[in-house]
Amino acid sequence: MQNNVHAPNIMIHAESGKLPRSFENEKLITSALGWWCSGFMPGTLWYLYEHTKDAKLLNYAETYTGRIEKEQYNKGTHDLGFMIYCSYGNGLRLTDHKAYIPIMMTGAESLITRYNPLVGCIKSWNSNDKWQFPVIIDNMMNLEFLLWASKQSGDPKFREICISHADKTIRNHFRVDYSSYHVVSYDTITGLPEKKNTHQGYSDESAWARGQAWGLYGFVVMYRETKKQAYLDQAKGIADFLVRHPNLPADGIPYWDFNAPDIPDAKRDASAGAIMASALIELSLYVDRESADEYIRIAETQLRTLSSPEYFAEKGTNGNFILKHSTGHLPGNSEVDVPLTYADYYYVEALLRYKNRILKP
Repeated sequence: MQNNVHAPNIMIHAESGKLPRSFENEKLITSALGWWCSGFMPGTLWYLYEHTKDAKLLNYAETYTGRIEKEQYNKGTHDLGFMIYCSYGNGLRLTDHKAYIPIMMTGAESLITRYNPLVGCIKSWNSNDKWQFPVIIDNMMNLEFLLWASKQSGDPKFREICISHADKTIRNHFRVDYSSYHVVSYDTITGLPEKKNTHQGYSDESAWARGQAWGLYGFVVMYRETKKQAYLDQAKGIADFLVRHPNLPADGIPYWDFNAPDIPDAKRDASAGAIMASALIELSLYVDRESADEYIRIAETQLRTLSSPEYFAEKGTNGNFILKHSTGHLPGNSEVDVPLTYADYYYVEALLRYKNRILKP
């Protein structure tokens, strides 16, 4: 890992109630603590502390993690895995702060209130005029949190919910080529899919890049924690779709959508590249040598590209975010070609995984 990776904008907005979100037009964009990204900056600080053992980073990580404490009671979002596990989860792993455990367990209980046994999934967004029971592929990323809760508590309900959600996602979110829809909405009476859409991608039938990366990462985690072959097969299918896609650029950083109409001039998404690299590094541990070599080669390319001046911001620029050129929601003209906290988080995670799993003595 580079020694000059700079922590996100630590000293700005030191008052409680805000966290960095992005940087646009030379202005720091902050979010309230209930924003889905609130756990990523604390999580990045925990990762940087893990690498450096710097006491100042430990203090910042603890302080910014503490800001999110009240979100343990938030039953209005499916993103508690991002919010609590990336922050408190990493803190618990690195410090064994026992006080973090009840906060995390309360958060897990809050998250499963969104589970519907008829549908077999955790509800993502709230019902609206367009969708009855929307489930987005991003939701796979919250299952690691619930799998932890099952192990921590000894209560199998969390694990059973994860397995049901993952199985339904395989059945209903994925096409035959292992590309994924972004949103599947379920009928609340029959429990069957009523709509399949791609809200943040180019079109309903396109492969929105970050969504594909979320799915890859989520099924790698499900295999790690359950050892179910179906999840490894799914992860490998998604990985092969991505790494062999003719529209994946040679430098490994995806366009915001693999089917964007203006390729090769389409916007890139550094966040999708970082998530993908982190997932591929772990997946390489579970597959045959030939596949592992292919996945590591792609992940190395992605990390080298993200660490180059094209994507890696000079210290003191970019609002002190690490990476440039992420795309949040291009159809909504939101967070286009900007730094994003989750891009930084998964980039640092991928670097640590590469150091610990590939470069280990």
